[in-house]
Amino acid sequence: MTAPPTGSTGHEDRTNEPEPIKAVPLRHPGQWAAAAVVLVLVVLFVYGAATNSAYAWDTYARYLFDTRILSGMWYTLVLTVLAMIIAIVLGVVLAVMRLSSNPVLRYTSWVYLWVFRGTPVYVQLVFWGLFPSIYKQIDLGIPFVVQFAHFDMQALYSAFIFAMIGLALNEAAYMAEIVRAGVSSVGEGQMEASVALGMSWSLAMRRTVLPQAMRVIIPPTGNEVISMLKTTSLVAAVPFTGELYGRARDISGVNFEPIPLLLVASSWYLAITSILMVGQYYLERYYSKGASRQMTARQLKALAAKPNTAIAEGESDERR
Repeated sequence: MTAPPTGSTGHEDRTNEPEPIKAVPLRHPGQWAAAAVVLVLVVLFVYGAATNSAYAWDTYARYLFDTRILSGMWYTLVLTVLAMIIAIVLGVVLAVMRLSSNPVLRYTSWVYLWVFRGTPVYVQLVFWGLFPSIYKQIDLGIPFVVQFAHFDMQALYSAFIFAMIGLALNEAAYMAEIVRAGVSSVGEGQMEASVALGMSWSLAMRRTVLPQAMRVIIPPTGNEVISMLKTTSLVAAVPFTGELYGRARDISGVNFEPIPLLLVASSWYLAITSILMVGQYYLERYYSKGASRQMTARQLKALAAKPNTAIAEGESDERR
């Protein structure tokens, strides 16, 4: 090995290194032109809507916070929450049945999904509205032997209850497929390792499989909640007109101004949907911990400090 020239130091070697390249970002004039065109179109649309008397903005402002509209919004939220809770619970049960090795459970779940996914939700809601006419009374007990309970469906009829049942049963079919896809996305080795550690099947599902499957389940479930919020506008088929769109339609039927009332209902749907999207974002971020390849700010700082640490260690070695 040849010794380095006398008097040469690591500092001189570093001063002879070429200067770092100063990267200049590419210019994209097309993006600015497209943004200008979009901005002009938006301004023209807003101006046209603001000056168009057909929108009746004074009527819109008068009914935006009307007590009937707020009551309809409350019923819409209650319908959405209750229907989704029932749908999620039933969807988990159906997903477990679909994944079961028992052919009876597996095919029963498949038939349920086939029926409720294969028919329009509006048609199902119409059916639930006619349910008391089809089944005037329901008897529970041993057929032809003894009856334990008797229900008069026409006396018990409640449009809200049947609307909730119709929405929940339809949504359960979609939630079952979402849960099944989430559970299937977790490797079989996770369950095998949990069982090898002495966990029961239910404990392994709760502690190992489901927490990992939530990364796949949460995004489509959030979309289904938003979709359910908007699907409540179809419950007039039951008929139930106490929700947001039903109240807006009833008011427009009296004042003969449907356009501003449609804008009122759309504004509240958009506001609630925006809140749900924010909640979905934070839920997705919570359950995606450890799965994202993006580094945190602390990790980036630690990575940036490593080259400086190496240079400092090299200089100290040279001084020795």
